[in-house]
Amino acid sequence: MPVHSKLPDAGTTIFTVMSSLAAELGAINLGQGFPDFQMNEELISLVSKAMYDGFNQYVHMNGWARLREVLAEKIGFLYHTPIHPESQITVTPGGTYAIYTALTAVLQPGDEVIVFQPCYDSYIPNILVNGAVPVLVDLQFPEYKIDWAQVRSKITPRTRMIMINSPHNPTGSVLSKEDIEELTALVKDTDILILSDEVYEHLIYDGLPHQSILRYPGLLARSFVCFSFGKIYNCTGWKLGYCVSSPELMAEFRKIHQFNCFSCHAPSQVALSQFLLQKDSYLGLSPFMQAKRDLFGSLMQQTRFTPLPSRGSYFQVYRYDQISDEDEKTFSLRLIREAGVAVIPVSALYQSATDNKVVRFCFAKKEETLERAVEKLVAAGF
Repeated sequence: MPVHSKLPDAGTTIFTVMSSLAAELGAINLGQGFPDFQMNEELISLVSKAMYDGFNQYVHMNGWARLREVLAEKIGFLYHTPIHPESQITVTPGGTYAIYTALTAVLQPGDEVIVFQPCYDSYIPNILVNGAVPVLVDLQFPEYKIDWAQVRSKITPRTRMIMINSPHNPTGSVLSKEDIEELTALVKDTDILILSDEVYEHLIYDGLPHQSILRYPGLLARSFVCFSFGKIYNCTGWKLGYCVSSPELMAEFRKIHQFNCFSCHAPSQVALSQFLLQKDSYLGLSPFMQAKRDLFGSLMQQTRFTPLPSRGSYFQVYRYDQISDEDEKTFSLRLIREAGVAVIPVSALYQSATDNKVVRFCFAKKEETLERAVEKLVAAGF
């Protein structure tokens, strides 16, 4: 029976490809974004306690009520924006799910969505499967900044949404207040919506403020803002996140959500509703991960790679143009085979043929993992 694929050009993601190859070859995986160290033990205990206390059945479709209340309090504390927990927050099975659901809730066939590349690899398939059209804008290399004049030139009567991501995956760049001012001016007096991917909200470095859309009520009124508990609490396998939006947009979001994932893991939500009351549980995350970034950077000085700035996320991009003229995919495959270290070719996160001779490393690893990885790179002549 013939199958008419909705994603005929989609293959296996580069993250799965490189992680599988790392497992096959016994390589150190600095490619896919997951930690190799234990998550917070107190949070583990709280989840276990919730299960023993009987919180093992469905919770409300919108998420455990107390968790949504605590999240609203946290948003008020951090960003000074009042959020109604009943009408503006929905707990989801991960940040990627939140992004897909937001897009599906509002996109119609033929709508245009402005996407900055390189980008997280779910964005464009999510747009295409909804019959919409991705309109691609390259971030300016090597700073990976947005050229807002180019964005303005891409706006048409069919523009329905602009997608932003800060801290940015894969580059580690972050949006500035000036970027938010440009975005605000761009969407003023239009019907353009915003999707803001903020899954690395609490992993931002060098004392920089996180320019969350939640800081700006005027933008929030037209936005879906997506978060991940798994990324910030080093438990990516939990697949738990949430979305914040205006009441009107959230009502549309929930129409999709209710028929796709009626309810998320209850014990984790109960545990997080208690854990988040301790502000240090999230205020201490940036210094913790920045120390790993800085350690990795100091170790990498022994290699011939050249770092580009990482202001947030799990990741740092390094140039290898002093090592090889190979394209990024070829170089990445040689690196994993000769040095036993897996990375991600950033070119795989573009739709166009873009090759800046850079690869992405994940530094969210144990110190000994980072040390062994760099030892391998040095020993192999990289």
